[in-house]
Amino acid sequence: MEQQVYSVSELNGLVKAVLESVPELSGVYVRGEISNYKLYPSGHHYFTLKDGEGAIRCVMFKGQALRLRFRPENGMKVIAMGRVSVYPRDGAYQLYCNALSPDGVGDLHAAFEQLKEKLWKEGLFSQEHKKPLPAYPQAIAIITSPAGAAVHDMIRILRRRYPLAAVKLLPVRVQGVEAPPEIVGALRYANRHQVADLIITGRGGGSIEDLWAFNDERVARAIFDSGIPVISAVGHEPDVTIADFVADARAATPSHAAELAVPDQMELRERLQGLGVHMVRSQGKRLELLRRRLHELSQKRVLTDPLAPVQDKRLRLDHVQKELCHATLARLVEPRRRTAALAASLDALSPLKVLGRGFALVTDREGRPLRRAEEELIGRQVTARLAEGRLLCRVEEAIEEETK
Repeated sequence: MEQQVYSVSELNGLVKAVLESVPELSGVYVRGEISNYKLYPSGHHYFTLKDGEGAIRCVMFKGQALRLRFRPENGMKVIAMGRVSVYPRDGAYQLYCNALSPDGVGDLHAAFEQLKEKLWKEGLFSQEHKKPLPAYPQAIAIITSPAGAAVHDMIRILRRRYPLAAVKLLPVRVQGVEAPPEIVGALRYANRHQVADLIITGRGGGSIEDLWAFNDERVARAIFDSGIPVISAVGHEPDVTIADFVADARAATPSHAAELAVPDQMELRERLQGLGVHMVRSQGKRLELLRRRLHELSQKRVLTDPLAPVQDKRLRLDHVQKELCHATLARLVEPRRRTAALAASLDALSPLKVLGRGFALVTDREGRPLRRAEEELIGRQVTARLAEGRLLCRVEEAIEEETK
C-alpha cells in the first residue's frame, strides 16, 4: 500500500479540520493570564494566555473586540471563550476568542475601574477644576429621560423650594447604546446656547448595566468640558458613576440634586424677615444717636450766639497785641541802656572833651599830630586846635623835656 505524502499546507489544513470537528473545542472556556498583549491598527487583538505550566496564543478580531467593555492589559487574569483552530500559514494552533471577561469580577466593573484610573490620572477629578454652584440660579436645565419618575420628583422639588428659577427639560435616553451620544449632545447644546446657569443630569436607580451610560468616557468628558456647573444625580446613594467624579457636585439621588441646586424659599423668607427686623433696629439706633447728636449741637454756643466766637477772637487779639507791645518794649530797653552807656564812654574818650578842659591839639601842615618838640619844627607853621576854633602858629623855639 502506497503511503500518502502531505505538503506542509495540506497537513496544516488537515489538523485545522480535525480540531474544528471536535465539538468541545468549538466553544471552549480558558482561564489564564494575559501576556504579550498587542492591539494592531487593524483593530485585532493579539495576546497570549498562560498559567504556571503552559501558554496558548490567542487572537480576537475587531468585530468581537468592539463588544469589549474593558481594556485588556498584561498581567490581567481573564476567562476567554472561543474556538481552537490552526493558522495554516505557520502551523501553530491558537484560540480564536469570541468573548473575554475579567476573572473574578465582571467586565463592567473592570471597565469602570480602568476608566476611573485613566480619567483620574488626566486630572478630570481634580478639585481645582470644580466650578461653584450659583447661589440663586435663574434657569436650571435637567438632562434626563422625560418618562422617568426622577424628572417629576426634581421638577416638583424645584418648584416647591425656589419657584423663581425657570426649569428647562432637555429630554434624552439614559439607558442603552444611544444614551451616551444623546447626553453628550444635550450637554453641548446647553453650553452652546447658554440655556441655563446650572445643569442637573442623571436618572433613577437601577443595575450597573442600567446606569452604564453615565460611566461612558464621552459623557464624562462632556461634563468636564461644560462651562456651566453640572450636578450629577445618578441612581441611589450607594450608586457611584464616573459622572459623579467629574461633575462639579454629586447628589445622592435626583431629589437630593434638586435640593442642592436651589435654596429653600421658606428659609429665605425667614432670613429676609430676620434681616428686616435687624435693619429696623439698626436704623432706629442710628436715628436715636443722630437725634442726640443734633440736640447736643443745638446747645452749642456757636449756634445760640454766632457772634460770640468772633468777640472772643477780638478779645484774644487785643490781649495778644498788648503782650506783643510789652514784649517789644521790653526787648528795646536793654539795647537802649547799653547804647547810652557806650555813648557815654565814647564821649568820655572823645578828644573834644580833652580840648574842653583847656588842652590843644597841635598838628603840622599835613594835619599830623605833633607829639615831640623837634628842631626841625622851628620856623614852621603849625595848627593848634582848641575846644572852640583853631590857631595858626609859627614855632619860634623847640624845647625838649625829659619824661620821668
